This record gives sequence, structure tokens and C-alpha cells, in this order.
Amino acid sequence: FQLSQNTGRPLTGRILVVDDLPDAASSLAVVCELYGAEARVARDGREALSVGASFRPDVVLMDISMPHMDGYEAARHIRAAEWGKDLVLIALTGWGRRGDIDAALAAGFDGHLLKPVGAEAMIGRIASLRAKRG
Repeated sequence: FQLSQNTGRPLTGRILVVDDLPDAASSLAVVCELYGAEARVARDGREALSVGASFRPDVVLMDISMPHMDGYEAARHIRAAEWGKDLVLIALTGWGRRGDIDAALAAGFDGHLLKPVGAEAMIGRIASLRAKRG
């Protein structure tokens, strides 16, 4: 991730980062915190459901290809949970074909970002999707 010289801390609220690659998840959580959010990490879809239920995130950034429960299934479970109905759910994945994007949206994701993503692009996408949700 490349950070601008003046982050301005444009993020607020709680962000849950879900990725089975520990370094990627931790790095992304640090970036979110540098931009002003409170961040937590989960390593797969199952853990995302558990952490999300107690953490009550405003935004979930989630990989698709993970063990135990992939991002598509986790997204459906999150949307079915009371705590997950109104949050912003973004797929952050290496899968970027049109069919992958359509599958993510059908599973309940609000948006799709292709890895690797720059910090500014990620922050902008979070902001625009939060504005749409009100």
C-alpha cells in the first residue's frame, strides 16, 4: 500500500478485514487504522461471522478464496445476520473477471476491488459505498 503524505484520517467506524493470508490481513488492518478506522482481522469466513457478531463492523473487506468458508458463502451468512444487513461489504480479491464480480454482487457484496489495491482507491471505494447506503 502507498499512503499519501496527508491521510486526513478519512475513515471512521469499525472495519473487519477478512483474509486467509495473515500478512495481507494485518497490513490492510493497519492501513485502515492509519486512515482513522478501528480494525479487526478474521482469517476465514467462519471467523468473520464470529468476530463480526461481537465487533459489529460498519464495513467488511473480504477475500473470496479462503478455507473453511469462502467469501461468497460468508457474505450470504453476514447479510442474513441482524448485524450484517446494513453494513458495507466489499470483496477484495484476486478474482476479477466479469463473472467473479457478478457472483460477488449476487452473494451480497456491495462492491468489488481487485488485489492489489492502492490505499487511496480502497478508501475512496469505501466512502462511495457508505454514501450510497446512507
